[in-house]
Amino acid sequence: MQIDASWTLFLDRDGVINNEIKDGYVLSWDMFHFEEGVLPALNHLAKKFSRIVLVTNQRCIGRGLLTAEGLQEIHTRMLEAISAKGGRIDRIYYCPDIDSNSPCRKPNDGMALQAKADFPEIDFSKAIMVGNTLSDMKFGKDQGMTTVFIPSTKPDLPFPHPQMDYRCKGLLEFSELIQ
Repeated sequence: MQIDASWTLFLDRDGVINNEIKDGYVLSWDMFHFEEGVLPALNHLAKKFSRIVLVTNQRCIGRGLLTAEGLQEIHTRMLEAISAKGGRIDRIYYCPDIDSNSPCRKPNDGMALQAKADFPEIDFSKAIMVGNTLSDMKFGKDQGMTTVFIPSTKPDLPFPHPQMDYRCKGLLEFSELIQ
């Protein structure tokens, strides 16, 4: 996959960056575990993309299971670990809302529009969305992004699929496609 420095990478968190907890949430740092190969992958991707943003639905906040401050602590420690291995994430956007119709909840476009407001140079036709759900794929497709599906929690979803441009075992395999 040929890209240049004008491209933006959008990443989902649970199931892409860290192990997703089936029918649950990452509520503290000791529950956060990086997916295999993520740290070297982010090192490589940091050299290729001018912007890397995380877009994550976090219903656990709306449900009162985690505070925004608690999420910030998890993300601070995550960013420190990524940075220590030469990777980076430039901005994190999250949606705490419970309602699936919330404008910021993927697949709705709220977090994409927040990113565009913060980084006006984002061109969605030169952006890649990496996620592990059809909601992530629809989020990317609706903005005109290239989509990459990671089957970490939905291994039975068929490929090819109209919402998926690529399918990779994990972020490391995806990073190896980027020239």
